[in-house]
Amino acid sequence: MRCPFCGFDETRVQDSRLAEGGATVRRRRACQDCGARFTTFERAEMRMPQVVKGDGRREAFSEDKLATGLKRALEKRPVDSETVEGVVRDIERRLMQSGEKEIPSGRIGEWIMEALRDLDQVAYVRFASVYRRFEDVNAFRAELDRLNRGEE
Repeated sequence: MRCPFCGFDETRVQDSRLAEGGATVRRRRACQDCGARFTTFERAEMRMPQVVKGDGRREAFSEDKLATGLKRALEKRPVDSETVEGVVRDIERRLMQSGEKEIPSGRIGEWIMEALRDLDQVAYVRFASVYRRFEDVNAFRAELDRLNRGEE
């Protein structure tokens, strides 16, 4: 590992710990030349499936887009960022475990809806209103009725 401060090629690992629920290894390193200390994170590289959009376009899965959508739905709700990160990790895990090369965006949307239904009902309705493209108040009412009955 090259030192980010002086560019020297030799660094020493001083400490290693698991992070992000065991998905990442956090390493404290020290440069053998200048003595600077810095932290690196090591994660297994996994191939995520391509996301197939409703119009047939394909794009790479974006953790940032997923997190942004969740945060937007959960804005001003009593849910901490650690919980949001846990939902993102869970959905990423489900994607990797699917073993598929392509996955419909609708399936990811349904996974998000499942997580939000259990996490915060207001955020669930917010997300559902965009995801299912509610056209009027009656669509909101129908979704609220389904939520109250415990349906999916």
